[in-house]
Amino acid sequence: MLPQEIIARKRDGLALSTEEISGFIAGLTDGSVSHTQAAAFAMAVFFRDMTTPERVALTEAMRDSGTVLDWSDLDGPVADKHSTGGVGDNTSLMLAPILAACGVYVPMISGRGLGHTGGTLDKFDSIPGYTTSPDNALFRKVVKDAGCAIIGQTADLAPADKVLYSIRDVTGTVESIPLITASILSKKLAAGLGALILDVKTGSGAFMPTLEKSRALADSLVSVANGAGLKTAALITDMNEPLASAAGNALEIRNAVDFLSGKHRDPRLYAVTIALCVSALQLCGRGEGALRAVDQALDSGAALAHFAKMVTGLGGPTDFVERMDAHLSPAPIVRDILAPSSGTITAIDTRGVGMGVVALGGGRRLPTDSIDHAVGFDRILGIGAKTDVHTVLCRVHARDENTAADATYRLLAAYTISDGPAPSHPLIADRIGAP
Repeated sequence: MLPQEIIARKRDGLALSTEEISGFIAGLTDGSVSHTQAAAFAMAVFFRDMTTPERVALTEAMRDSGTVLDWSDLDGPVADKHSTGGVGDNTSLMLAPILAACGVYVPMISGRGLGHTGGTLDKFDSIPGYTTSPDNALFRKVVKDAGCAIIGQTADLAPADKVLYSIRDVTGTVESIPLITASILSKKLAAGLGALILDVKTGSGAFMPTLEKSRALADSLVSVANGAGLKTAALITDMNEPLASAAGNALEIRNAVDFLSGKHRDPRLYAVTIALCVSALQLCGRGEGALRAVDQALDSGAALAHFAKMVTGLGGPTDFVERMDAHLSPAPIVRDILAPSSGTITAIDTRGVGMGVVALGGGRRLPTDSIDHAVGFDRILGIGAKTDVHTVLCRVHARDENTAADATYRLLAAYTISDGPAPSHPLIADRIGAP
């Protein structure tokens, strides 16, 4: 069937066959389907949706557009985690080495920041020498030796996704749940996983701000992943305030190392990280004693050791964990941002906090922008905290006075301080497909 006939069928609300979808994606990969046709296809899907079988077929076709990794030579289960993105969400940095310390291999394919949300790869770029784009041989070696490796999508993993995503980004079709589902899962399936735990965010800093939309995305991801043969479950977690007390690339690396070493663990971050780790172990058939195993991985220092081995294996300093301050470049300006009034923090526009990091240079306004890894916020106060005019809401780390002033304005605008009680947002709002 010609590409235009497939587009017309979806435009008219008809369900596409597996053969039609796989043929269209194969054409997109080899160039016989034009970008204009792909844009029309994406818009048709945006308005007409897809059934679950269609979503599975699209995901598998995008997976099969490139290499599918095989980890059958490893002596343990292979798992990964994906977050839909938030502010101060650095759970991947702890989860991968924790699972590695529990005997699970984690070949994590991560992404860069998008809009107000931080990117895992941008965080690791703040570590001198760390390569987020190793060749396949080094990737496999680090996974085997360190138990985990966090890198970016390689050119031969789901290449159709790269093409289709770039088209969606400029055609107003990013928010389509079937297309989001296929984009996320095609890369995870291509990574050769045995299990996948998803962290779907909800709230003011989430890509899907309402629980209803977050649940719809989680349902789609879980049903399609399992339909494609990948054991998957999802937690829907709160993003009505930054998850960690730090937002910004090097600052979140520091926060993660402090977490792994036991020096400091933000309570909400700890709860979400542990819940994700336990769920991942359950998916791997290691549910019995999972919480005890996770706690042991942290308390014994094993998780920190796996993190250090991963950093060194991917080109980072051999003494990064021991001499973190010597390797993470500080921002020239570090100052407190004080609360403007007395009361209780009752709401945070978390997206606004994230845009404050972008304004500092810690995120991208354009895809070609470079990242300033040193800037951001830390010591961030959360909802429910009491304030007066001497209370530090957070510290801003800035490159210059102009960006410091702009970020301070944005941060203050993001906070609501009042006399009323703080609302209660469940940290884990729902569990989808959990074992």
